Amino acid sequence: MKSNYMNAESAAEIYEGRDLGLSYTPDGSIFKVWAPTASAVSLVLYNSGGEESGNAEWSEDARLTYMLRRDSGVWQVRIAGDLKGKFYMYRVVYADGTIREAADPYSNAVSANGLRSAIIDIRETDPEGWELDVPRSMEHPVDAVLYELHVRDFSIHESSGISVKGKYKAFTETSLSDSKGNTLGIDHLSELGITHVHLLPVFDFQTVDELQQRDAAPGENNYNWGYDPQHYNSPEGSYSTNPSDPAVRVHEFKEMVQALHRQGISVVMDVVYNHTYSVEKGPFEAFAPGYFYRHDYAGRLSNGSGVGNELATERPMVRKFIKDSLRHWAEEYHIDGFRFDLMGLIDTATMREIIEELRLEVNPNLIVYGEPWTGGDSPLTSKTLKGAQRGKGYAVFNDNFRSALKGDSDGWGRGYVTGEMGKEGAIAAGIIGAVHDFADSPAETVNYTTAHDNLNLWDKMLAAQGMRQDCRFPDLDNGRLKNGGSLEEAVANADPYIGITEENLLDNETVRRSLLAGGIVLTSQGIPFLHAGDELLRSKFGDHNSYRSGDAINAIRWSNKARFLPVFEYYKGLIALRRNHPAFRLRGRQEIERSLEFFRCDGGVVSYILKNHAGGDVWKNIVVLFNANPWEVTTVLPSCSEQWNVVVDHTRAELESFRKVEGTEVQIEGLSMMVLYDECGEPRPRAKRVEVHYERSDGDYRGWNLWVWGTGIQDGQCDFRYMEDGRAVAVIEVLPETRSIGYILRVNDWEARDGSTDRFIDCSKSDQEIKVLISDNSNSVDTKLPMTS
Repeated sequence: MKSNYMNAESAAEIYEGRDLGLSYTPDGSIFKVWAPTASAVSLVLYNSGGEESGNAEWSEDARLTYMLRRDSGVWQVRIAGDLKGKFYMYRVVYADGTIREAADPYSNAVSANGLRSAIIDIRETDPEGWELDVPRSMEHPVDAVLYELHVRDFSIHESSGISVKGKYKAFTETSLSDSKGNTLGIDHLSELGITHVHLLPVFDFQTVDELQQRDAAPGENNYNWGYDPQHYNSPEGSYSTNPSDPAVRVHEFKEMVQALHRQGISVVMDVVYNHTYSVEKGPFEAFAPGYFYRHDYAGRLSNGSGVGNELATERPMVRKFIKDSLRHWAEEYHIDGFRFDLMGLIDTATMREIIEELRLEVNPNLIVYGEPWTGGDSPLTSKTLKGAQRGKGYAVFNDNFRSALKGDSDGWGRGYVTGEMGKEGAIAAGIIGAVHDFADSPAETVNYTTAHDNLNLWDKMLAAQGMRQDCRFPDLDNGRLKNGGSLEEAVANADPYIGITEENLLDNETVRRSLLAGGIVLTSQGIPFLHAGDELLRSKFGDHNSYRSGDAINAIRWSNKARFLPVFEYYKGLIALRRNHPAFRLRGRQEIERSLEFFRCDGGVVSYILKNHAGGDVWKNIVVLFNANPWEVTTVLPSCSEQWNVVVDHTRAELESFRKVEGTEVQIEGLSMMVLYDECGEPRPRAKRVEVHYERSDGDYRGWNLWVWGTGIQDGQCDFRYMEDGRAVAVIEVLPETRSIGYILRVNDWEARDGSTDRFIDCSKSDQEIKVLISDNSNSVDTKLPMTS
């Protein structure tokens, strides 16, 4: 299709409307598709979802209707009558005679295996009470505790106690417990205390046969993580109880979100806007050949993703598609946040616009984070790499902290918790939220040890100790045994927990190293991230890349909860400690620098104090100690108190003190942590709020933000978060004693500013909240009109 190839200059025809795709009503449906270089486009209606994509010319089931070309490269047609239950494709003809038939790239529902776009009444997919479904509000990103989870892994094992295994509906089953009364399923997530479930890809992906419920042949798994996008705006059908009915997957997905919200748990979607599974058979190439994909200097597809292609996010209509897609999930499915796969391949301008528009126009509490790296070389110059997120309202994974904690990701290489000395400084850099590294704020770093990629936490601990062979782990390659045979039998023959006695579980070296890793993550400044099953000592039997390894490797063994209950209770206690004590959730760089002080960082010991009711905490001074040595260490305590209350040590993690320490020294067990506090009392107010209401005469707030200083908590860029009465509103936190803060109104990174002088807000007139109204086109300080004081 060389003659139809679109280069970047072909992007002159840009469509700005938000109505691409299908607009359905019972009276008639409007179809719109962007195909700027096509010479003709037809709508093809079908009565069935099809067994293969096919071609309308060879189908007796097809009904063709010519579409009219409108402005900006959009083709449109309206079909009268109720089309609900039918399916459709677009037939695209080019000047050289090339004909392509493809599904709608904006499909909000699809047939089994995504062969055709489906026509549904999306309002009929709303569960009962959906209009009342309200995500739990979150004051600040550092309040989140993220929990990464694969839909099928969650419930597929026989020990889950869930009846509809491997499906969205598994999240709707409550009041489940094992024979010993331990909670299972969604109640387990609620009991654990996490705030957000991060779901591995749940849009429609390519590599699982939705109609194949069992393995096709021995050793052939019908399983995938889902990083192979097919239809970005429709849920995956293999997690539906009836993938042949396009409305069922939509309804059941919403039921899952609603069930999690009812438990007070928000939902993050893992999104993959950096590549598609296929180019020729992907969602875009039939409509804008060459346009949606990035190319190198020789015109070849670039491969920064490592899987053969990458989306050209810097092009206007690609950027528009991504923003429209995210808006669809946030509005239609009440999604609370997004994690970006290979975010390094998304240009920084696109990320900036995503954050600004979604927060201002959809949900001010959306949490956004991603991987600040690529999977290979890319010609993109404005990559969203580590550091690009500074002041931009989203976070990136902190791989510096990850590597310092554990060492390499797949081998025996060691870090702080796995036996490598000299990592104390790198651990300290992570504990302070990377604010002296690559971040301006702790809200910009996601702290973790392991995720779905690479060895999970327990298996990494085993690898670093040279225990793989003792555990009889199978030798795997792409989900299969390298030497053939039954994977299930090989897994059954393995023992990831060799040498563990449940009576003395917390004395086991591997358990202690695992808990130390989790404890450091959960008490550090920033956003903590856990991989599902860490709290159950989950093993994937040494598989470092289980993306297609099936249930035998990936299923969560819920029987581990009863077996390793003290580990679960320890994680539960640490999460409760974090969520109940704002000292572990400081919100700004200046606040961290004022409140957190290290007093030892050598010899395998890292210790620090959170002082003077840090973050408005009821505990006056909190001491946190980590000992990565296998032996007991005696270390000093701060001189500010002679008696300390212990809430975390090698035996448990609690909210209430369970023993006391006298004097200025303490003994900390090997491979363990301690948290102690001195006094409990009423703190002063943590901060007071300054609300800035910005009014522009042109009503255009795109790119505008504040640059603030003198807050005592977080200086720098402050974004407008929501609209109120036609004005953009930003919220600035300042220390209670602050008399005045300075600010500048600017566009993006100093592309323009409103006013030629620095401005100031008088903060002395209230102890709690100040509101000011700022109008544009004035340099006068008097234009700041107090709204309340």
